[in-house]
Amino acid sequence: MLVGLTWLLGCQVAGELLVRATGVPLPGPVVGMALLFVVLQWRRPAPEAGVFAVSDVLLRHLQLFFVPAGVGVVAYLALLRDAALPVTVGLVGSWLAGLVVTGGLVALLGRRARG
Repeated sequence: MLVGLTWLLGCQVAGELLVRATGVPLPGPVVGMALLFVVLQWRRPAPEAGVFAVSDVLLRHLQLFFVPAGVGVVAYLALLRDAALPVTVGLVGSWLAGLVVTGGLVALLGRRARG
């Protein structure tokens, strides 16, 4: 399991270093996740590999990762109240954009699968 955790953290650090070295406007952990995906596709580890064991443990406790976000909302409640309209428009707009893109992709892939 320690080897799996090392792979996860190593990909995250590599992503962070790559972002800082290139100046790409993406979060380092997102680039690290893409690197982890490439590594997992390239190496094809066995189902009992450490990286899968670690990911199962993290997924079982996924709800704990929302605690810092909740604390941030409570800590900045006054600021959020002052900027309620832009925050609401941003949230609804991004939700709507995601819904439209997802629906479009489902329709496109459905047509491709049938024809």
